Amino acid sequence: MTPPPSVGSPTAALERPAPPTFAEALGYWLKLGFISFGGPAGQIALMHQELVERRRWISEGRFLHALNYCMVLPGPEAQQLATYIGWLMHRTWGGLAAGGLFVLPSLAILIALAWIYMAYGDVPAIAALLYGVKPAVVAIVAFAAYRIGGRTLRNRWLWAIAIAAFVAMFAARLPFPLVILAAGVIGVVGARLAPAASAATGGHAATASTAAPAWLDDASPTPNHARFSWRRCLRVAAVCLGLWAAALAALASTFGASAVLTQMAVFFTQAALLTFGGAYAVLPYVFQGAVEGHHWLTATQMIDGLALGETTPGPLIMVVAFVGFVGAWSAEVFGPGSALASGVAGAVVVTFFTFLPSFFFIFIGAPFIESTHGDLRFTAPLTAITAAVVGVIVNLAVFFAMHVLWPHGVPLERVDWPAAAIGVLALFALVRLRVGVIPVITVSAILGLVLRLA
Repeated sequence: MTPPPSVGSPTAALERPAPPTFAEALGYWLKLGFISFGGPAGQIALMHQELVERRRWISEGRFLHALNYCMVLPGPEAQQLATYIGWLMHRTWGGLAAGGLFVLPSLAILIALAWIYMAYGDVPAIAALLYGVKPAVVAIVAFAAYRIGGRTLRNRWLWAIAIAAFVAMFAARLPFPLVILAAGVIGVVGARLAPAASAATGGHAATASTAAPAWLDDASPTPNHARFSWRRCLRVAAVCLGLWAAALAALASTFGASAVLTQMAVFFTQAALLTFGGAYAVLPYVFQGAVEGHHWLTATQMIDGLALGETTPGPLIMVVAFVGFVGAWSAEVFGPGSALASGVAGAVVVTFFTFLPSFFFIFIGAPFIESTHGDLRFTAPLTAITAAVVGVIVNLAVFFAMHVLWPHGVPLERVDWPAAAIGVLALFALVRLRVGVIPVITVSAILGLVLRLA
């Protein structure tokens, strides 16, 4: 098929694109699975540039409406957004293809990296590389807050919500679900008292390219398969709950209810359901449960896993696969000498139970969301919650900084100044020089190697 006209050309400004075939969409989702670096902010930007600006398969308004819904769901918002758009374009198989291909390349790469880490992680050279990467990870999380905040916090109202969310999490140590609930209530009240401010939406600023018609434009009628019905809702719920129950029962009957793999299935189902705001919000919960609760890995291994996760494509929440790999590797769930096979099994089990709820939320909720375009009663709470998520991400950046820059305690005189310098340089490169995540991690790893082995 002829490639879409370039953005800004007269043809692109006048013609509505032809409907994308499933094969075309499949090719794009497969490509995205291998190039989606940079965390959720970068992945959302990649999809926006390709789907909204270049190919014009979906309009700016529909893209942002879907994004706001995904931002308030538990789980990885970028993967859920891909699932949503794939479903909107090509029904259930489109959603499965988009969401699945967003995850599978990352899973394969992360399993390979986790094996290298567990088999050779004590080698001084690798430890030195990780020393440089860890502060870069802190900078990347801070940069994610900067990027998401830049496209979300459009007025003082939303800034106030973000700041209040940070204070609630960092100072008051309120649970994240309570913060999200409060933000939603503020959004509901704001829709009544200050509708103009509450209507401000997150997402990317509109560009000139969005004036050109999209295949699924703002005025396009909702596709038949995207219309809400209780019958379809119940069918989706039965299938997803049936898959979850069957997989959990198989683990329990094979290994026992108290076995590592069964415990991981239960824990990561809870993580997928009870934590909101994507990877940057779920990681503290996983850290607390996996490190302090179940002792599947150490705090150092958790931060190292996050560093490895930043170097792979796909959602950052794929670090949970690293947790599963390390925990099952150490436990040798298949018996002595089965570390590698156990690790692979742990990574696969954790990935399945982490992402199954994401598909459930999209397939069951997206038809309802598609019926709320332009309805301030629904968009205002989503906007307020999206603003609160920015504060949560800032809290996570502080959380990681305290573990990386003060590895032996918080007093200022005990700060790891070389690591702090690497972090500052990494943040400068990301914000001011607009260097990509992979070059930043590469240079930071080299600096760590020089500092530790010189």
